[in-house]
Amino acid sequence: MNHDQTVTAPDDTSATIERALATRDLPTITAELAPLTASDAIGVLERLGAKQRALVYRLLPKDRALEVFEGLDPTLQGDLVQALRDEEVASVFAELDPDDRVSLLDELPAAVATRLLHDLPPAERHLTAAVLGYPAGSIGRRMSPEYVSTRPELTAGQSLERLRARLDDAETVYTLPVVDARRRLVGIVSLRDLMTAAPETPVAEILRAPHSAQATEDAETAARRCADMRLLALPVVDAETRLVGILTVDDALWILEEAESEDQARIGGSEPLRRPYLSTPVRSVVRSRVVWLLVLAIGATLTVQVLEVFEETLEQMVVLSLFIPLLIGTGGNTGNQAATTLTRALALDDVRPRDVLRVLAREVRVGLSLGAILGSVGFLLASWAYGTPIGTVIGLTLLSICTMAATVGGAMPLIARIVRVDPAVFSNPFITTFVDATGLLVYFFIAQAVLGL
Repeated sequence: MNHDQTVTAPDDTSATIERALATRDLPTITAELAPLTASDAIGVLERLGAKQRALVYRLLPKDRALEVFEGLDPTLQGDLVQALRDEEVASVFAELDPDDRVSLLDELPAAVATRLLHDLPPAERHLTAAVLGYPAGSIGRRMSPEYVSTRPELTAGQSLERLRARLDDAETVYTLPVVDARRRLVGIVSLRDLMTAAPETPVAEILRAPHSAQATEDAETAARRCADMRLLALPVVDAETRLVGILTVDDALWILEEAESEDQARIGGSEPLRRPYLSTPVRSVVRSRVVWLLVLAIGATLTVQVLEVFEETLEQMVVLSLFIPLLIGTGGNTGNQAATTLTRALALDDVRPRDVLRVLAREVRVGLSLGAILGSVGFLLASWAYGTPIGTVIGLTLLSICTMAATVGGAMPLIARIVRVDPAVFSNPFITTFVDATGLLVYFFIAQAVLGL
């Protein structure tokens, strides 16, 4: 799979092409596209609407069109497939790697996907169907079935000959899985080891113990392991340790980038767009945000109800209302900091769900420390402006809210993982709503106790 990690196009080129599209000046577009690299062309296409993108893609030089198509997000590939002519689509689709085909098929209507699969050569159809057979979200769905393997009894020279014969269709040549007669994974050998060993050296003498992933394993987990271990390729095996594919490091990094984008979107209270921003229809942007906004708006009614319950307290001491934005904002920020830190730690496998009690203990101490610092400042400023009793209420409330928010914010991602829910979903939006309501309860209870209301 070939994905450009940094996709940019010169601003003047993009602007020129967009102006030429407005006047249907095709010669100018063709001239501007000719000197662009594949990554620059991708940057241009990502800024265009679906119809404009199909037109510009048709004007790309033939030798660069496939490379550009491979570098696009699967959602944009799907848009192009539905806009191009059947013969153009069949030509590009047949040239894709099997794992790239599967990502594209997931974005297409069933009828279109079936037709494309039917038009593939039998060998390519078999490889693609093998990847399609694994559950969505598993590493089997993202692996490449096009690999070069060797056998323990073969020599280094024979293995290099096998490699040379498959150079054109192999996903990677830098790491070779070693399998036995039943195709079970027994080791790996690097291209460097094969080239430095004497040609008659048996592979069994230079192979290393393999790291592998189960084909049904979560794709992000397997990709994280591949990246953490700095592996160029991670073999993927079935339940009987038979080799079924490989995950290359560039595919692993692409999976992790997708997961990071998804987490960041959900932490911010929206759904991931799954395509470049400028190429996303406005209705899709609205749809990605509106559900969360409705959920948060409903959750915010808890805060309104708390204020209604303590309406008489506010009438007796109106000055208390001045500090409500400060207190709920501080509590929400404290909880969000803890949740973001723990969500990231979970993604990096720094902590596990079984560490929930250790995390609670740490976050209680962190929250107390933060609360003591902010509470002291709040006490001094509020006492100077409104008197010591109000300062005491504000200081104690900040101490309590910071401790509670840090504890809840740290625990919620772990609890979410335990109940098999995306930790990002339980991060900032829900924690902010929870801390706002409970923080106000704490505030008014402290005010009643200290001020005798």
